[in-house]
Amino acid sequence: MKAAKYIDHTLLKADASKEAIRKICREAIENDFMAVCVNPCNIDICKEELKGTDIKLCCVIGFPLGQMATECKVFEAKYCIDNGVDEVDMVINVGRLKDNDLDYVTKEIKAIKEACGKHTLKVIIETCLLTDEEKLKACDCIEAAGADFVKTSTGFSTGGATFEDVKLLKDKVQCKLLIKAAGGVRSKEDFAKMIELGANRIGTSSGTKLI
Repeated sequence: MKAAKYIDHTLLKADASKEAIRKICREAIENDFMAVCVNPCNIDICKEELKGTDIKLCCVIGFPLGQMATECKVFEAKYCIDNGVDEVDMVINVGRLKDNDLDYVTKEIKAIKEACGKHTLKVIIETCLLTDEEKLKACDCIEAAGADFVKTSTGFSTGGATFEDVKLLKDKVQCKLLIKAAGGVRSKEDFAKMIELGANRIGTSSGTKLI
């Protein structure tokens, strides 16, 4: 797979303008990225810009804290899918994971996966807030719930993807789940190393620089 197809070209900032959203869509087309990743309010803009291309539209839900009620996350996921989104990136309830309430975490992911149906679901576990043991438990929940990816980070917490986390996750999931590294991947060297360690997708706002 060519390098550009690893990239989810991302703009999730609170002050993202319509023109900025259009710009990342144009950049995704020009560079043949895998996807554009945005907040749900920008679905219509992206659909218009990406029409007639094979660039996927990805939206985040429960973002960035993951502390919404499960029912709210499910509603948001359904909204995205009903409005033409190809992929959903959800944030787990980190507090429930740290409470070791794995049943809650698994059931929530499963409910959102059911709302997504055949569409790809990536599950953000916010690795910077977890112990290694908790990261592995999160992977078990994601696999049990039938989701597609484990994703390292929102990029809005205390840290982003690290080489150590990507290796840890890859050693854990092997081929059972795909891995998305997100947050802080800004150099070509980091990009290449993440892929070498097992990342299947890179979430970044620096896609054009990396390519």
